[in-house]
Amino acid sequence: MPFNSFDHYPMSWKPNKNQLRRPIYRSLAQLLEHDINHGFLAPGTKLPPQRELADYLDVNFTTITRAYKLCELKGLLYGVTGNGTFVGANAARSVTISKEHNSNKVIDLGFVASYEQTNEMVSEVIKQVAEKNYLEQLLNYNDPSGIPHHKLAALNWMQTLGIQADTEHVAIVSGAQNAIAITLFALFEPGNRIAVDVYTYANFIEISKMYQIRLVPILGDEHGMLPDALEEQCQQMNIDGVFLMPSCANPTTIMMPIKRKMELAHVIQKYALILIEDDFHAFLSAGTIDHYGQPMYQMLPNQTVYICSTSKSICSGLRVAYVVFNEVFKSKMIKAIYNVNVKTSSLDVEIITELILTGQAQKIVERKKQLAEEGSQLFRKYFSLSPQAGHPLSFFRWLPIPQSKKNLLTERYFLDNGIRVFHSNRFLSSFSKEPDHLRVALSSTSNMEELKVGLKLLSELLNLYQR
Repeated sequence: MPFNSFDHYPMSWKPNKNQLRRPIYRSLAQLLEHDINHGFLAPGTKLPPQRELADYLDVNFTTITRAYKLCELKGLLYGVTGNGTFVGANAARSVTISKEHNSNKVIDLGFVASYEQTNEMVSEVIKQVAEKNYLEQLLNYNDPSGIPHHKLAALNWMQTLGIQADTEHVAIVSGAQNAIAITLFALFEPGNRIAVDVYTYANFIEISKMYQIRLVPILGDEHGMLPDALEEQCQQMNIDGVFLMPSCANPTTIMMPIKRKMELAHVIQKYALILIEDDFHAFLSAGTIDHYGQPMYQMLPNQTVYICSTSKSICSGLRVAYVVFNEVFKSKMIKAIYNVNVKTSSLDVEIITELILTGQAQKIVERKKQLAEEGSQLFRKYFSLSPQAGHPLSFFRWLPIPQSKKNLLTERYFLDNGIRVFHSNRFLSSFSKEPDHLRVALSSTSNMEELKVGLKLLSELLNLYQR
C-alpha cells in the first residue's frame, strides 16, 4: 500500500485532515471531542492505533499520543493495556444524579432519597435548637472544619459503626459528594488513576471527570471488587487510589464481607494506594449484618479517607457528612476544606448533633430500617423471580432487564410511561458487556402506597417485553 493511501482503508475514526490547525495535537483532540459529543463515535468504540492514525494524518506518532492524552484527561477515552484506546461509556453525556421536579403523573424511582417520612422527627428538634442561647454563634465563619462539640458528637455516632478516631482527625463537610470533591482536590492530581467498580457511583464518575482523574474499572463478583483483579491492574499501570462503598455499593447493592475487605486491604497496602471509603450505608449494616466486620479505615488508617454521610441515616436536606483522615493527609484535607467548602452550616450541624446526643437520631434510624424492610417486601412481591442478592435493607435495588429488548428499555421509555428509573449505563466506569440493569429506588416516594403503584407499573412495563 503506498504511503498514506488510507482513503479506502477501514478505520473506526477518520478525522478530516483539512480541519487540523496548529498545534496539531490540540486541534486533533478538539475534533475527537466534537465527534464523541455529537454521537459520531459511540461509547465503547475502539479508536485507531496511534501509529496507524499517525500514518493516515502524516504526522508524528507523539502528536496522536498527546491528542489521546488530552481526551483521556477529560474522561472521554480510556486505555486498556495491550488492547487499545476506547471511547468512554459516559463520555458524551452527564450522568450526574440529582432530584428533579417531576409532574404528578411521574412516580420517581430514580433518585435515591432517604425515606423523607421521618423528617417530622427532625423538625421537632429544629425548634429546640432555635431556642438555644448560643444560636448566634452558629451563624458565623468560625471553625471551618467543625465546632469541637460537633466533632465529639460525630465520633460518638461513628463509634457505633466501628470507627476509632479523635477530633484532630475528623472534619465536618456538606454531604458525601462534597467530601468526595474535597478528597480528590486535596490528595489527587489531574491524570491520576483511581480504581473503581465496573458499575460505580454516578456522581463520582462526574466529579472525577471534572478533576481530570482517570477511572480504572476493576472486575468484581457478588462480594465486590476482586483483589486479584485490582493487583493485576496495579502491576500493569500506576494506580493512585481506590474508591469503594463496602457497606452497600451504589448502584449494585453489593455488600462486602469482612474477608473481602481484608483481602483488598492487603493489595491497597502493598501498592500504597489511597482508599476513599464511602460508607454511606454503614448505619444499616453495623450491628445488623453479621459479616459487616469493621470499616476498612480501621485496617488501613494511614491510607484511608473515611466518609460518613448523615444524609441517608438522619436527614438528607441538612447535608452533613463526617470525614476521617490520618495525620499525613490532615494539612491537605483542611486546606481543601477551606478552599472548596469554606464552611458547612454550623446551624445544620447543630441540629444533627442534637439529634445524635438526644437519641432521636437512633430512633430515626430504626424507623428507616422499618421502612426499608417494607420497601424490600414490596419489591420482592413484584419481582420475586429476580435475584435478591445485595444488602437486605438497601434503599434501592439492582434489577436485571430483558436482554432481548434491552436497547428499547431506556430511561426515556419508562419516563414516557409514568415512571422514573435509572439505567445501568449511568453507572458504567468504562465500556462493558455486563448485562443491563435498572437501579430502582425504594426510598423516594412519599408513602408506601405510591411505591406500590410505582413497582406494579414497572413490573407491568417489563412484562410487556418478556412475552
